[in-house]
Amino acid sequence: MQQGLTDELYARVNDYHDIDAFSEREKLAIEYAERFALEHQQIGSELIDRMRAEYTDPEIVELAGMVAYCMGIGRVYAVLDIANECPVVH
Repeated sequence: MQQGLTDELYARVNDYHDIDAFSEREKLAIEYAERFALEHQQIGSELIDRMRAEYTDPEIVELAGMVAYCMGIGRVYAVLDIANECPVVH
């Protein structure tokens, strides 16, 4: 998002399909991240085709890499039990 994610909007991320506060690109990014985390083997051409309508191929690769990085570092923190060492500041 251009100006950052407000607390109010962050609280509504799970509702991204139902609210107009997110752009189509943002909704696709959220959907991709959610599906990558929960059902990556079921991501098919339908979602990728919708993403290609809004993103360039390099942008899709960058988004996919960032999602993978964030998931990976989250798992590293969980395995090493250091997640609480780096609290999120509100």
